[in-house]
Amino acid sequence: MRAVVLVGGEGTRLRPLTLTAPKQMLPIVEQSMLERVLGHLASHGIDEAVLSLGYRPDAFSDAYPDGVIGGVRSTYAVEPSPLDTAGAIRFAADFGGIDDTFVVLNGDVLTDFDITDLVGFHRERGAEGTIGLTPVDDPSSFGVVLIDEQGKVTAFIEKPPRDEAPTNLINAGIYILEPSVLGRIAPDVRVSIERETFPAMVVDGRLFAKGSDAYWLDTGTPDAYLRAHRDFLNGRRSGPPSPDAVADPDLGTGVWTIGEVDVVAGSAERSLIGRGASIAPTAKVTNSVIGAGSVVEEGATVSDSVLLPGARIAAKATVDGSIVGPDATVGQRCVVSGVSVIGAGAVIASGSSLDGERYPSGS
Repeated sequence: MRAVVLVGGEGTRLRPLTLTAPKQMLPIVEQSMLERVLGHLASHGIDEAVLSLGYRPDAFSDAYPDGVIGGVRSTYAVEPSPLDTAGAIRFAADFGGIDDTFVVLNGDVLTDFDITDLVGFHRERGAEGTIGLTPVDDPSSFGVVLIDEQGKVTAFIEKPPRDEAPTNLINAGIYILEPSVLGRIAPDVRVSIERETFPAMVVDGRLFAKGSDAYWLDTGTPDAYLRAHRDFLNGRRSGPPSPDAVADPDLGTGVWTIGEVDVVAGSAERSLIGRGASIAPTAKVTNSVIGAGSVVEEGATVSDSVLLPGARIAAKATVDGSIVGPDATVGQRCVVSGVSVIGAGAVIASGSSLDGERYPSGS
């Protein structure tokens, strides 16, 4: 079976990190988001994918010149202009010559959704399209999906008030589609699958949906990006946090390392330390990912944070609940907190304080 993976967005909610890299190329515990997404598809027997690209397409082909991502053979369909969800699906499917049942997945969703089970449900119902649904605590920020006892979609309700929502099941961005759906989508123009294609299929009685309590996370915000890392570190996701990670209790409780690192025992706790990273003897790291080649200097504290590869935290600085971009520097005695996001290569002057800020500002 083949898949279309939607990776064309600009990732504006994660700026300034996405000013220099597409969102799906950002690492989640030292492995790109895209590799994790396609690796999940591979575990369900999907061996070919067409990536629907728009923003910075060269980043993908440069990173994976052989087209193999997470064990899936991938081709790159670059949209000439933004085509919205349905338009992007048709463009990629046409580009890849897809002519049989296929899977569609948003490239910024991390999930353990049982795609094999969803395909089986789709075929049992004789559906033209099937949506994977996931429950959320507060559906008021999403469109909820109503289904009957057979799983047939009866209605969509966009962002209902929390206390009036008839269900908490939302569209998880996982679809099983027949090629006939492509004929419902006008070529080469912007078409929304949620607002145009799916409602038409509901009228025809051809759209089904099934919910799952499996892990699901839209990683598109700084809060969610941090949570994606924490979920691997605290064991909410099964297995090691990264394919090459090795548990190293000699360095601290719940510490994982990748390759050779320079860490003094007891200076880290419930964290992953990437290849070639260095943590000074008097530094403290807790519940964090220290990316490859990063440096945490004497007296610095990093907690509940993510340092992307090559980041440097200078002496006596504090980084709490924030993201420091690749090759960025946090100067001496700085305090970075409140889900601040520091862009690639940025330098925070010594003694500065950032609380819930994006740096550079205006990004």
